[in-house]
Amino acid sequence: MILAVDIGNSTIVIGVMKNDGKAVFNSRIKTDIFRTADQYAIGIKNILELYGTDKAKIDGSIISSVVPPVLNAVKYAIKIVTGINPIVVGPGVKTGLNILMDDPGQVGSDRIVTAVAALNIYKPPMIIIDMGTATTIEVVDKNKNYIGGCICPGVKTSLDALSSKTAQLPSISLEKPKRVLGKNTVECMRSGIIYGSAAMIDGLISYFEEELSETSTRVATGGFSAQIVPFCRNKIHISENLLMEGLYLIYRRNMK
Repeated sequence: MILAVDIGNSTIVIGVMKNDGKAVFNSRIKTDIFRTADQYAIGIKNILELYGTDKAKIDGSIISSVVPPVLNAVKYAIKIVTGINPIVVGPGVKTGLNILMDDPGQVGSDRIVTAVAALNIYKPPMIIIDMGTATTIEVVDKNKNYIGGCICPGVKTSLDALSSKTAQLPSISLEKPKRVLGKNTVECMRSGIIYGSAAMIDGLISYFEEELSETSTRVATGGFSAQIVPFCRNKIHISENLLMEGLYLIYRRNMK
């Protein structure tokens, strides 16, 4: 089995994949730059035990990270728990993806990993929307080249900014709006965040496809995709486990 870990800005996704690529489980812990390697090791050990996974059966590990201060602590934590030195997605690691960017080394590893997984499932050209702390959108052309994208504030990030930076707007839960035209402050905020996020995605899809001069396969992943995509007017596939699947594929390519 493979221990796959994605270190994001808000949470760390910890998953175990069978050798056939199927997920045993996915779990999340809070990203904390002040947590030590030992503390992360306790968290990983507890999660493995929670899901009844024998650490002795883990024969490999891989990490992607967009939080450099946390990477080394998690690497060492995995070594403590499993005795394995994990592969870290970055320069020198084979991904199978041709990255046509000004500086490929600056592209977030999570963006590369989701593109690798999506290419294994869907037909390019492709637009991949990852809705986490940030909403990132990647474009893969018909020749399977990663050609760019954009980075936008995430759904929760936008909502938190709205509540914290205004005197009279409260913190609210993200529930399905009753209507687009809100009739009170909370309804107006929900409508603005959810329909506004959906409209942003629809608009960016139109801009990207205009630049590509063709329609594309659209794929969404990330924690907020299930809440926002149903309100989009474009047809968008939801694939919630792209990160773990991409990490598994990259691990296998580098172990051959």
